[in-house]
Amino acid sequence: MLICSKRMPQGQGLARVLLNRAAVVTLDWDTRQKSRFDALDSQSRALGVFLPRGTVVRGGDVLVAEDGSLIRVQAAPQAVMRVTHCPEHGTPFDLMRAAYHLGNRHVPIELQTDHLKLEPDHVLADMLRSMHMIVEEIQAPFEPEGGAYGDNAMLGHTHGHAHAHAHAHAHDHSHGH
Repeated sequence: MLICSKRMPQGQGLARVLLNRAAVVTLDWDTRQKSRFDALDSQSRALGVFLPRGTVVRGGDVLVAEDGSLIRVQAAPQAVMRVTHCPEHGTPFDLMRAAYHLGNRHVPIELQTDHLKLEPDHVLADMLRSMHMIVEEIQAPFEPEGGAYGDNAMLGHTHGHAHAHAHAHAHDHSHGH
């Protein structure tokens, strides 16, 4: 078994050619929330993943094995509910309202500009439909928002540049995130 105890968020700092050559491991959200799990990579190697407690693995992250090999993580398609606003009876603002109500219930949700994704739950589906939202069950990768705190916060927002907030400096945040 190949032991992986290091995670490189989004493979930052690695050359594209190394990423393209890396083995791939496809994992669902349930597994990617765990700091310890076993998996098989695209080269049929058994992986034993041992990461610091509380670590969340995201699609695009790279695991580094004890022998130095790289394994690129891919978010597996899984059953999710895709939620959109009703174009006939609603507005895009309805999606924001739905996200607010789901957040109040501490439901993990993936936020996109035109839809939300969450794990299947018929009670939540009924609530969303009562708010005139369109809810469809699909198979898709699931990358919910990170918590407001911690090293996995905001990982869904890959900018390609770092923000240094520790010291005061003039930085225009009006660019399109």
